[in-house]
Amino acid sequence: MQTISVLIGVLCAVLLVPGLIPLLGWTLWVTLFGSLIGIIFGAFPQRKIGLTINLAVAFIAALRLFLGGGVI
Repeated sequence: MQTISVLIGVLCAVLLVPGLIPLLGWTLWVTLFGSLIGIIFGAFPQRKIGLTINLAVAFIAALRLFLGGGVI
C-alpha cells in the first residue's frame, strides 16, 4: 500500500505542475481527487512518506483552486 501511495503521489505531483498555469486549473480537480485516494492508501502503512507527498500535493492543489475561484 505504501508503494501505491507513493506512485499516486508522484503522478499527482506531475499533474500538478501544468495545473499551476492559468486556464489549466481544471487539471487541479483531477489532481486533488487523486491525491485524496493516495492519502487513503498512505494512512495505513507504518512509514508515512506516501501520506506526506499526497498531503502536500492536495494542499497546493486546494490552495490554487481557492485562489483561482475553483475554475481558472
